[in-house]
This record gives sequence, structure tokens and C-alpha cells, in this order.
Amino acid sequence: MALITETSDLDAYLAVSDVIDWDNPSIRKMAGQLLAGSHDDVEIVRAMYHFVRDEIAHSADIGGQVVTCKASEVLEHRQGICYAKAHLLAALLRCAGIPAGFCYQRLLLDDEQMPWLVVHGLNAVYIGREKKWIRLDARGNKAGVEAEFSLEGEKLAFPVRTEFGESEDLMIYAQPSEKVVQALQRHQTVAALFANLPSEI
Repeated sequence: MALITETSDLDAYLAVSDVIDWDNPSIRKMAGQLLAGSHDDVEIVRAMYHFVRDEIAHSADIGGQVVTCKASEVLEHRQGICYAKAHLLAALLRCAGIPAGFCYQRLLLDDEQMPWLVVHGLNAVYIGREKKWIRLDARGNKAGVEAEFSLEGEKLAFPVRTEFGESEDLMIYAQPSEKVVQALQRHQTVAALFANLPSEI
């Protein structure tokens, strides 16, 4: 499976925006802490990925009530759903000068309770040393979910099961999906958000 960049301009994957607000002082401070003087892009990516995956809770896993969207909001509240966590990871990486984008899958929300297709968000990051893009899923691990940092083969949170209508979008987008951002900004509670997750980007 070959990933496809939306643009060949790597600067597009370093841009600051209202949502990917890596110029925010709190993002810059955290990125500096995670850099810890390292100049190895693989180690920087690994550290930032593990921070977002493990130290920022997935709102659904903790019964969270706060809906976050901007990277700085996710960092402040230390929680967010997959899209929001992807926003934070991208912001931290971009702050470190490492190109990062957004990827999406369409997955069943829950096989038993909510068997309808929704968009799942994750990241792609450019590893300069390897001269390649890799996808990383910082959703957060739990029973049945074991995403990992890997240069060799993807270890994402969820396998795509085409037999259930699930699908993969191999495009690496420079900015988050507008439908995703609108969903995060429109709903005030996690319950309302989960009842209205976008089904397409």
C-alpha cells in the first residue's frame, strides 16, 4: 500500500493554522521538552508519538466530557478523541520541523453497539533519514488496541476489514478534514460528538 501526498511541497506539512497551532507557547514548550536536545528525527518522532499516545487520554476511554479540537486545547485538557490527538501530534512534530500530515480510515464505530461507518483519524510523518512517509496512530492503546511506532511495517490501532465495508484512504492531507474539525467544534459533549461523527471526509 503506497501512501500518496496531497502535495509535493513539504512546507505544506509544516504549516501553522488555527487548529494546528504549533506556535502556541504551550506547544512550543512541550515540543522543547520532548526534543531534549536530540537531533535524530526518528527518536524525536518516537518520543512525540509515545507522549501523545500514552500521556494524552482518549476521551472515550476515560469517560471524558471535554471536546477538544485545537492542538493547544488537547494539550491543556490532556484528552481528545482520535482526530484531536492527531492534531496535537502534528503540531508537536511541525514545531520540531518534522513534516506531518493527516490520514483517515472509515471504520465501524462499534461492531455490536454502533455498527455504522465513521471516519477514524491518524497521522503520517516524513522521516527524513529514511526518505519516506510512515503512518502512526496515536489513538491510545487499550485491550484489543495495540498501535506502535514502527519503521518497518505499520502497527496501527485498527485493521481495515473490507468485508464489513471498512476502507482506507491513502492520501496524506496537509490540513485536517473540514468535516472533522466542524464536528469537533460543533458538539459540546463527547456523547453528542460520538452520535454525530463524520462518515466521510
